Amino acid sequence: MRLRRAAVAATAVLGLTVTAGCSAADVLPGGSGGSGAGGSASGDGASQDDGSLEITATPQDGAGAVPVDARPTVRVTGGELGRVTLSGPRKDLEGVVADDGGWVATDRLEPGTTYTLTAEATGEDGESGTTRTRFTTQDLTLDQQTFPSVAPLEGETVGVGMPVIVQFDVPVTDRASIERHLSVESTPAQPGSWHWISDSEVRWRPKDYWEPGTEVTVDADVNSVDAGGGIYGQESRSIDFTVGSSVINRVDIAAHTMKTFIDGDLARTMPISAGKGGFETRSGTKVIMEKFRTKTMDAATTGIQPGDPEYYNIDDVEYALRVTNSGEFLHAAPWSVGSQGSANVSHGCVGMSTEDAAWVYDNTKRGDVVEVTGSSRPMTVDNGWGDWNESFQDYSEGSALG
Repeated sequence: MRLRRAAVAATAVLGLTVTAGCSAADVLPGGSGGSGAGGSASGDGASQDDGSLEITATPQDGAGAVPVDARPTVRVTGGELGRVTLSGPRKDLEGVVADDGGWVATDRLEPGTTYTLTAEATGEDGESGTTRTRFTTQDLTLDQQTFPSVAPLEGETVGVGMPVIVQFDVPVTDRASIERHLSVESTPAQPGSWHWISDSEVRWRPKDYWEPGTEVTVDADVNSVDAGGGIYGQESRSIDFTVGSSVINRVDIAAHTMKTFIDGDLARTMPISAGKGGFETRSGTKVIMEKFRTKTMDAATTGIQPGDPEYYNIDDVEYALRVTNSGEFLHAAPWSVGSQGSANVSHGCVGMSTEDAAWVYDNTKRGDVVEVTGSSRPMTVDNGWGDWNESFQDYSEGSALG
């Protein structure tokens, strides 16, 4: 279930003193404006030609169905802007001085919420004025809001092949608008690119494998951002994760072996059995997506139904590491030990002895790399986390921002 974000209980009142770039007429002492006729405050009979103070705030007082991506503003002529507050039910929103000397909100609005915008200013003659507008934003159903989920998880330590994954529960049609509000920052800095897998999923990968020890921050600052088609972002997310040691497993299907390299050094060489004819293991670069101490493996999940001679259903397969959406794992396969190192007899998984599989399980994490060679069946970008199966130039073309 998706929940609309409750605004954080915090208060931020912005006090500003800026010089306006134009002039207007005298303001009524302590005057208060904010009628629906423009949300402005000025003295009786004032005109912009005689140097009087005028404060103009938008949206206008009484406005309803204000888009959540609108940015409330205050403009002053004939004086200096002072204190500005934009108050919601639980939070005062922040703002900054605009290029023209006015004020613009930097926090975004929430749907179905009533806000009060109050601005004070002092005229050139020292008299003060105040304007106040009250407006309500458009209400949105959950189907009009899209929530981002982010991987890796907060605080997770991952492998050097881990992509950043942002998934949306309602499809995004304005990809560029959303992508402008997504960012990945790392220490040390490493170049990378976003790549849209679908309207519901976008990923980011560095140009090359992550450097071990990298600290990464992902910001999905999408709350109330227009996602196209009347859909808006819901609840911004920010997560931090760490890249751990480099673990790269190299599977040679033709030689029936897997070699595991940890931080560049060969740590273990293991006999394996890969996919047989018609079920060849895909060649290419894969990334460990999930780890299971035991896993039931049912061929029906790969399209092989009961009654088919190739059907299988094996309970409690040990030390299973998922590397594709289509059902490829690295796992213990004690039933094929006699073929490991000499023949490929599986339905696409990489099988090894229980001892070797336990060692691999204990020495790997999400995001570690599995590089496979020796078959003519290629790995693809969208089958699991296959982001490394395109050149960085081709991968970058999947960005909505060019």
